[in-house]
Amino acid sequence: MDLKELIAQGIKNSLSYEDYRAEITAMVANQATSGDQQTAALIDYTMLNDRRMKRWDKTIKVPDTVKQKVSAFKGHITWLVLTESWCGDAAHVIPVINKIAELSDHIDLRLVYRDENDALMNAFLTNGSKSIPKVIMIDSKTSEVMGTYGPRPSEATQIVLDYMSENSTITPEFKEELQGWYNSDKGQTAINDLLKLLNL
Repeated sequence: MDLKELIAQGIKNSLSYEDYRAEITAMVANQATSGDQQTAALIDYTMLNDRRMKRWDKTIKVPDTVKQKVSAFKGHITWLVLTESWCGDAAHVIPVINKIAELSDHIDLRLVYRDENDALMNAFLTNGSKSIPKVIMIDSKTSEVMGTYGPRPSEATQIVLDYMSENSTITPEFKEELQGWYNSDKGQTAINDLLKLLNL
C-alpha cells in the first residue's frame, strides 16, 4: 500500500475531535484505554488525560492576532493526527490543535489511534520511534503530505533533548517537570508552532 492509500485509509478510520473526546470519556467510565495494551497504568493515564483535556478545552486562550491569521487561511487541508488516549503529550497538545482547527473552515481535524494504524504510524516515525501525537498535514484536494508536527511543542522538544543528552532515561521527576512546563505555557508554543506549519 502506498502512502496516499495509507493516508486515505487513515482518514476513513478517523474520528472528529468531538467523537474522540466522547470515546475517551466512555473509556474512563468503562475503566479502559485505547491501544494494544490494557494495563492499570495506561487506564489511569487515560483517566488523567480526560481531565487534562476537559481543562484545556475550557482554558486555552488563542490570541486575537492568531485568530485573524487562521480565519484568513486560504488553503484546504486535513490535519490527520495519530494518538492514543493514554498519551500525556497528546492530552496537552491535541486540544490546542482543535482550537486552531476550529478557527477555519479550511482545516479539517481528524484523529486516529496509533496502534490501529500501524503502517501509517511507521510512515511517520520521529527519530525511528512511534512518538505521538503526530500531525500529518495533507492537501485535501491533492492528498499530498505538506508537512508534519509533533510529538511535542518545539520548546518542550528542546527541554527533552537537553535532558536526554545528560541522562540515559526519562525519570518520573522529569515527567512532572514537563507537566509543569505544559501548565505554565498554556498551549502558546503549540499555537505558534501550528502557525508555522500553516506558513502564517
